Amino acid sequence: MEFSVKNGSIEKQRTACLVVGVFEPRRLSSSAEQLDMISEGYISALLRRGDIEGKVGQTLLLHHVPNISADRILLVGCGKERELNDRQYKQIIQQTVKVLNDTGSMEAVCYLTGLHIKGRNTYWNVRFAVEAAQETLYSFNDFKSIKPETRRELRKIVFNVPSRRELPLAESAIQHAVAISAGIKATKDLANTPPNICTPRHLADKAIELAQSYSSIQSHVVDEQQMEKLGMKSYLAVSQGARNEAFMSIIEFKNNPDPNAKPIVLVGKGLTFDSGGISIKPAAGMDEMKYDMCGAATVYGVMKAVAELNLPLNIIGVLAGCENMPGGNAYRPGDILTTMSGLTVEVLNTDAEGRLVLCDALTYVECFEPETVIDIATLTGACVVALGSVNSGLFSPVNTLANELQNAADLSTDKAWRLPMNDEYNELLKSNFADLANVGGRWGGAVTAACFLANFTKKYNWAHLDIAGTAWQQGANKGATGRPVSLLVQFLLNRADIKFE
Repeated sequence: MEFSVKNGSIEKQRTACLVVGVFEPRRLSSSAEQLDMISEGYISALLRRGDIEGKVGQTLLLHHVPNISADRILLVGCGKERELNDRQYKQIIQQTVKVLNDTGSMEAVCYLTGLHIKGRNTYWNVRFAVEAAQETLYSFNDFKSIKPETRRELRKIVFNVPSRRELPLAESAIQHAVAISAGIKATKDLANTPPNICTPRHLADKAIELAQSYSSIQSHVVDEQQMEKLGMKSYLAVSQGARNEAFMSIIEFKNNPDPNAKPIVLVGKGLTFDSGGISIKPAAGMDEMKYDMCGAATVYGVMKAVAELNLPLNIIGVLAGCENMPGGNAYRPGDILTTMSGLTVEVLNTDAEGRLVLCDALTYVECFEPETVIDIATLTGACVVALGSVNSGLFSPVNTLANELQNAADLSTDKAWRLPMNDEYNELLKSNFADLANVGGRWGGAVTAACFLANFTKKYNWAHLDIAGTAWQQGANKGATGRPVSLLVQFLLNRADIKFE
């Protein structure tokens, strides 16, 4: 869909639909008041009759409004004036786009980006509007033999901003939002792909395709033979029960003008299917274990967004592709593995496999001499128990990095919550037979998983995002969410010192 911004009088707008707000209880926004004056009180009369109250997300579509050039007017409920928050604003935009799309409006001029949201300016209003619109229109029908009926769809939205001086800021917001939305879509498409198609080899192919699409990106793939030479025996142990081989894909974006700048590395857990291995999972809901590669899908989406934005940074994305399957050659509870770092790990549960893949990937990335490493993983059910589907779990022993990520989460509304990593949790990872156990018992599972990974990150600044609760939705709306692409791109925009006001 096409987005643009303008600043102009509402009186002369000729479009398929004008979108204006109504506050609760039955109060017109300034743009709606202008239309009411032009239409000689037509809109205020509707409000007096109670046709719309102004509650968040309410809509009323008007046809043939007197003295108005636009074909239709869409009144949208915006709740109580001056009390609007980010979440409500996105709900308003999503409902607006749904109504426009469902009623066959091919274009619209929207006056909602002038709404007051606490702590936000025109940049954020426009950016969130574009992101919410793209989210509303997302669908994944690649594997349906009978496609949904084609119809006239919304193709263009023009956002009116309060003043002409804000146009450059609004245009920047559109550029950022379109790139972020492209990254989110790429992440969702990849994550929603079934595991018989989306294998580790498929992840590697997507990494190569990304390099073919953008001259700023170079990609290469590390196969099992190379992993063996590197000593990545923990990673390979997880893969050895699967018929589909493991591949670790490296995506490099170099655009920092400083020749000595060290890269930011993003490492994504890419378990394209996780059966639990010998410690097999219950059958109910196991189909959702195709989403155990959402960390890798997130990194893929972020790298696409970075390439679209051409940020002045050096960024490396790692897709740690692997399958965890039961089989005659599968690794077992009780096995002791030697990681690439040299530390040994006693396997107590083969369903705690993500950390066994990530520990070798985190050791591997030392070769890039990174300034910062962030791993993203659907790592623990314990994180879902702790935080549900609202916040991603944020872990880091580095306060400044944790604060940067928390700030990016707050700015982007892609929420995260920092959890502790006290030394006492390491006691739970002790083994009688190896340097570490791969699980720490029933309690504090998200924390002990992060503490396990910390043993392999001593040579750089590191943070861990546990997205087990936020990467996909269950139930009737089952599907990938594209989180935390927005959080990570915001983190990178901040690192690039992009201004938002």
